[in-house]
Amino acid sequence: MAQINVTNLTFAYEGSFDDIFENVSFSIDTNWKLGFIGRNGKGKTTFLNLLLGRYEYEGSISTNVVFDYFPYKVSGTDMEKTADELMEKWKPSVESWRVMCELPQLSIDADLLYRPFKTLSFGERTKVMLAVLFSGENDFLLIDEPTNHLDMEAREIIKNYLAAKKGFILVSHDRDLLDACIDHVLVLNRATIEVQAGNFSSWWENKAKADAFSKHENEKHLKEIGKLKATADRSSRWADKGEARKIGFDPVKENDRSIATRSYIGAKTKKMQARVKSYEKRIDREIAEKEGLLQDLEEPIDLKVMPMEHYKKVLVDCKDLTLKYQDGTEPVISNLSFDLLQGERVFLSGENGCGKSTLIKAILAEASAGDVSNLAIEGTLNVAPNLVISYINQDTSWLKGSLKDYALKNGLDYSLFLSILSQLDMSRVQFEKNIEDYSEGQKKKVLIAGSLLTSAHLYIWDEPLNYIDVFSRMQIEKLIEEYQPTMLLVEHDVRFREKLATKEIAL
Repeated sequence: MAQINVTNLTFAYEGSFDDIFENVSFSIDTNWKLGFIGRNGKGKTTFLNLLLGRYEYEGSISTNVVFDYFPYKVSGTDMEKTADELMEKWKPSVESWRVMCELPQLSIDADLLYRPFKTLSFGERTKVMLAVLFSGENDFLLIDEPTNHLDMEAREIIKNYLAAKKGFILVSHDRDLLDACIDHVLVLNRATIEVQAGNFSSWWENKAKADAFSKHENEKHLKEIGKLKATADRSSRWADKGEARKIGFDPVKENDRSIATRSYIGAKTKKMQARVKSYEKRIDREIAEKEGLLQDLEEPIDLKVMPMEHYKKVLVDCKDLTLKYQDGTEPVISNLSFDLLQGERVFLSGENGCGKSTLIKAILAEASAGDVSNLAIEGTLNVAPNLVISYINQDTSWLKGSLKDYALKNGLDYSLFLSILSQLDMSRVQFEKNIEDYSEGQKKKVLIAGSLLTSAHLYIWDEPLNYIDVFSRMQIEKLIEEYQPTMLLVEHDVRFREKLATKEIAL
């Protein structure tokens, strides 16, 4: 058992005006199953890279353990090689027999190691990399979002696999995965960093209590400050009035006074002025105690969406639908029947490659008379006439240029667009950058903000939550619950689906 001690860590990217970390100190145990939680852009992946020694920083990170990082880098030429050939590059001195021992726990066969890496699915690639990652001895493992782009079955396998391991930091926004796999949390709050025993749900419960206490204390201090200010102001006016009356008087109006009264009034005024100073000190003390109470408060702003109402009840009608690509031998989807009614939230589920995105492509093409020349459609696929659809693609690689360019291209009100991004906790510093320089989570927020600004009859979101932080996920959940737009979604977040789905279609 060893420790990783972080002392006065300060780091900012070259040319950046804002620090990612500033005088941060904490300790973690290398025997822990540590969940790493924080909003998009707070520095989770950056911290993992600092542990790996990839950037220069101020302060110190002291430990005697060796780090290894998931996912391994795979270049274009690497895709032609097999995992067996790549293992030595990923993890020098790796022993094949150890990797072989890990494979059954991930429900995959050894023959995957000898196939070209490009022929493996996302899930198979992830499982092979995890098998290599955990095949060492005494390494402390840094696992960065292992379940993105994976179907529910693959996520379940990886969840069970990680639950049986220890000695790692897991960066994930999947609440179900975090609850199953971790025994401690490392949290990047808005202004501080904390380490706490427990899983995500226990930490979130503690945070809710701490936030409620902070708000209560803040209100109490504000009331006390208000009372003290009023009393200090009243006493100050009395002292000023006394000071003005100390010298000189009108014998006609103030016939009860004499020159001897001056010393008495002076003493009373001095006493009152001392009280004013005492009140001011107490005000300063109350303000000091109030400072920092709300610095880590998570109170997301409620989002809005303006769904349109269609005159037809059935928006998508599908009977005995078969979809097949022209260059393929087997249908992607066979004999599928379902309907999507106004007000429903329909989730598509199934393994990667089962046709979820293909079905979405066919619906989008049918709604806009788009090109599906490479897709053979048999059976019935009816989309309500004049249906307005707001679509989020799972791919973000095409996003480039400034936020202003994106807003203009998509007919969005630029000020409202920036407002929604702010509500999704993107800082103004990010608004000056080009979108291609954003993190994957920030790119997803651009797509979500654009979709929320678009009034539509149907919202089609294909894996919208990949890389999105857990706080924003809950914010989006609340939005959908409140406004109940008609939606067709592909999303593998178990909690999100359980909370919002009115219908599930398994492909």
